[in-house]
Amino acid sequence: MPFAPDVTETLARARADLRMGVPVVLGNMLVLAAETLTAERLANVMTLENDGVLAITARRAGTLKAHAYDGDLARIPLPSDATLAWVQSIADPADDLRAPMKGPLVAQREGKATVHTTALSLVKSARLLPAALIVMLDHPAAFALTHSLTAVDNAAAGLLLRANSPLHSVVHARLPMEASEHGRLHVFRPENGGEEHYAIEIGRPDRNTPVLCRLHSACFTGDILGSLKCDCGPQLHAAMAQMGAAGQGVLLYLNQEGRGIGLANKMRAYSLQDQGFDTVEANHRLGFEDDERDFRLGADILKKMGFSTVNLLTNNPRKVEMMGQSGVHVAERVPLAVGENHHNAAYLATKAEKSGHLF
Repeated sequence: MPFAPDVTETLARARADLRMGVPVVLGNMLVLAAETLTAERLANVMTLENDGVLAITARRAGTLKAHAYDGDLARIPLPSDATLAWVQSIADPADDLRAPMKGPLVAQREGKATVHTTALSLVKSARLLPAALIVMLDHPAAFALTHSLTAVDNAAAGLLLRANSPLHSVVHARLPMEASEHGRLHVFRPENGGEEHYAIEIGRPDRNTPVLCRLHSACFTGDILGSLKCDCGPQLHAAMAQMGAAGQGVLLYLNQEGRGIGLANKMRAYSLQDQGFDTVEANHRLGFEDDERDFRLGADILKKMGFSTVNLLTNNPRKVEMMGQSGVHVAERVPLAVGENHHNAAYLATKAEKSGHLF
């Protein structure tokens, strides 16, 4: 079928479906994102012959005192009287402090969880809470056809979700900016239908010498609104000013908001911080790791632009390590310690203590 979507395109379709609350068939399982689940679809799930489970990450399971027998996740059996409120209380920590006792939750130990692992990766890639309602199907292909659902091969999907999607240059054009009149904006688009990423080139840097470079993750609240809860905005502007003063540089603006969890989940983390949790604890309670970003994206863009060596403007040693692993040599780490204030002092201290940032 020459017009049929390939696995990458089908995965993009599946992400869109899950964001809208539409189930997908993954391997031999029916998968619904807990965040966008509706009472009507939950009721339909309860009529299926096989029992469902709610898959949550080991981080979320730790908060709920559920044992993650599957290593990186836990499978919580769906009670026969499960309600939408119950599912959402397991997936979303917003109400944890008011109602901390969710169980006892006894996780499944039997059977393989390979599809569940892929399902959580898929839900994460859709920027939803990492929790999925999953039911085994006896005849998955027929079920998908009958209900007009997107069907994805589990093994192929798992490989693609772990891999770094190829990036392609879409366009670049001259862009005079406050930091430098000699600017150029490059737009890169991933094959997997994900968000585009940008490179801001200042001047005409020599490709044969180390270029002053900054990997900057998008921060709507800090970069646009001037949030005082982080140091992102000041870092962005300081990096641009330093490149402008030097007459050359490349700033990579990667659309990985909230350390890769998306703006909505970042706001959930902020709400948890208002309850007294630090930034790392908040991410864990949501079911995410400390940092979900993929800095390989930055290395890929640099290589496509012809750069192989950089002087990296960063306080994050993980960026230095990832660049080296991805084939871009970091000749020098250039500190970028700006933007501390009384609103973000604790946040910056947590980054230093728990994430190893250097200041």
